[in-house]
Amino acid sequence: MARLIALLRAVNVGGRKLPMAELRALCGDLGWGDVATYIQSGNLIFRAPGKPRQLEARLEEAIKSRFGLDVPVLVRTSAQWADYIVSNPFPEAGREAPNRLQLLVSKHPPRADAAETLMERAEAGEEVKAAAGALWLHFPAGIARSKLTPAVIDKACGSPSTGRNWRTVVTLGEMAEG
Repeated sequence: MARLIALLRAVNVGGRKLPMAELRALCGDLGWGDVATYIQSGNLIFRAPGKPRQLEARLEEAIKSRFGLDVPVLVRTSAQWADYIVSNPFPEAGREAPNRLQLLVSKHPPRADAAETLMERAEAGEEVKAAAGALWLHFPAGIARSKLTPAVIDKACGSPSTGRNWRTVVTLGEMAEG
């Protein structure tokens, strides 16, 4: 069984507290193995039988049942994650400012025009490119004042999405390989 990566959207921000130790325990209760988390923002690596969409639904339901939180979960295989890493259209930004480069993964494949739609709102040198079924956002001036808000991104993608900076993307890939 290959390792899988789950991204939980917007946990441990804005009052939506979900301690990672409790998330790991919940996954164990689901019968999932080799469970690990990375930092406190909803990054989960595990092994479990089933397809990613089924596992997303199962974890969303379990989180809602146990913690009362309605949290979108996005599951990708380690092979999909490896494809994201090699498809990074901003390798220089990844080397020079990894916290200003984000991989954006959406619940369903992003709309074909999502990158173009977001580029219409981009400011301060921001760039958006599609690659390997995901979007990449480069924020050379930082993300804090960007007009590319979660609501704008979700609308452009057509489904809930979540981003991880380049450093986290690489670390999750390494964890999934190990």
